[in-house]
Amino acid sequence: MSPEPAVVHLAPAGEETAQRLARHLGTVALCLPTGHEGVAADLRALFAAGRPIVAVMAVGILIRTLAPLLASKHAEPPVVAVAEDGSSAVPLLGGHHGANDLARRIAGALGGHAAITTAGDIALGVALDVAPPGWRLDNPLDAKAVTAGVLAGRSARLAGEADWLAPLTAERVTGAEPGVAVLSVEGCAPLVWRQRSLALGVGCARGCDPDELIALVHESLASAGLSAGAVAGVFSLDLKADEAAVNVLAANLDVPARFFDAATLEALTPRLATPSATVFREVGCHGVAEAAALCAAGPSANLTLPKRKTKNATCAVAAIAEPERWAPPGRPRGHLAVVGIGPGSAETRTPAVSRLVAEADDLVGYGLYIDLLGPLGAAKPRHDFPLGGEEDRCRHALELAAEGRRVVLVCSGDGGIYAMGALVMELLARGDGPHGVSEAARRVEVVHAPGISAMQAASAHAGALLGHDFCAISLSDLLTERAAILARVRAAAEGDFAIAFYNPVSARRRTLLAEARDILARHRPADTPVVLARNLGRPGEAVRIIALADLVVEDVDMLTTVLIGASSSRAFALGDRAGGASGSVAYTPRGYARKHETEGAS
Repeated sequence: MSPEPAVVHLAPAGEETAQRLARHLGTVALCLPTGHEGVAADLRALFAAGRPIVAVMAVGILIRTLAPLLASKHAEPPVVAVAEDGSSAVPLLGGHHGANDLARRIAGALGGHAAITTAGDIALGVALDVAPPGWRLDNPLDAKAVTAGVLAGRSARLAGEADWLAPLTAERVTGAEPGVAVLSVEGCAPLVWRQRSLALGVGCARGCDPDELIALVHESLASAGLSAGAVAGVFSLDLKADEAAVNVLAANLDVPARFFDAATLEALTPRLATPSATVFREVGCHGVAEAAALCAAGPSANLTLPKRKTKNATCAVAAIAEPERWAPPGRPRGHLAVVGIGPGSAETRTPAVSRLVAEADDLVGYGLYIDLLGPLGAAKPRHDFPLGGEEDRCRHALELAAEGRRVVLVCSGDGGIYAMGALVMELLARGDGPHGVSEAARRVEVVHAPGISAMQAASAHAGALLGHDFCAISLSDLLTERAAILARVRAAAEGDFAIAFYNPVSARRRTLLAEARDILARHRPADTPVVLARNLGRPGEAVRIIALADLVVEDVDMLTTVLIGASSSRAFALGDRAGGASGSVAYTPRGYARKHETEGAS
């Protein structure tokens, strides 16, 4: 799916233009924070996420900011620079991925000029390396040579009906199949476009081998003289939304997968070529493959290919009545991404997380964490939950995804470390019984995108205190018995692990940290380094390195992560270290010095 454009501006002079553009594009205008680093971080995060960027600012700012990220033109999102007065729109990147069209749209809305520089668009009036909606280009890698050939004035012939190719200077010939356009240029492989005009319905047994379904579909299409390139989508019963074979087939054909409930498919029974009472007893409708194909193709559609089957799979094809006006019906498989946004700043968020946020329909999470997404999360529906509402938060995210939406559950740090990742999996494991989730929620696709955890960030700010064996212990007794927490602290102390303490104190819980400190003091030196890291990656960030003997509860609050070194950990002064007390750093050696001593002795 294509994320909505991010309309951004800097100076007040560009605000009016940005607001007009945002209204026209159906989004919101975002004023990026002042200061070069903040602007650069936000722009790079949007670009890395694949989010189209409409920037009301100077071209030079965008070029200098995004240049380090440029790699492949096939992967970059559209980037359009707009003059503050709206007089010009300049597509800088992703011209054939939507930037040229976006620039023209912007120019039309503002009464300005679209400064298109792409050679094919200027000379030919059309881009040959992309297909318009509803069409597929079979061989895009040959488009460069064909474009060069046309520009060089070589003989060109165009067969088939394709309105978007009308600007081409080419001899019109006959002979193309219906729904196919072919551009032949002297000395080049012909370009072949196919209209997405077939709805493919499929069914399969639970656990069907994807290769069995894929082979059935391709063999059935070939035997009927139909092209796989004309398939517009894969359709099935909603009970199959999490079936690997169906989703792998859709990926194989590079088309969307959509699903219908049994009642919707059952209404198509009078139009089925091979209704089955057995199928009805099993899933509540008299046919899956044929009914899904007909339901997707439209009320006036007919079966082009009645049901074909193997031991575990079925398929059928219906011709879409009006492919030029068609959009895939049915519900997509829901998608829930549990993401860790790291400490909070754009620089410490992974590109994978940024992409998932950009593609999301909805954001769910604690309000502060969603706020930390900045421009990346703006203009998206958000579902805020308070602290303490973790189970409701995760259940809501799953059930929202069950409606066929792409949902991101936003966690700070890493979603799998003292965050929502484990709770999401626990809810799924409970099933649809008490305190569980619906069957539909259990069919959604769940992915976990890691982030930088608080202990990683704290250790990095201080040096490398977690450089050797370490463990993490939460001192919160809301979900864990105090006796169990203290037993783990004693075990870590006896094992001489460096320790990351999460949730060290709360308003009512003030003694566990002191008890943990006293246990550790019996097993390691008084000068063992301790890192107190507060508000990492956020305003008010502070990192201190102190000795274990100097650790007092009053220096720690709920926003602090506490790292305590092992007996071998060391702290020392290293110049002017911003964030470290008196320029000190801390690390835990892995034993290289001992290795050198052993080598010297031998």
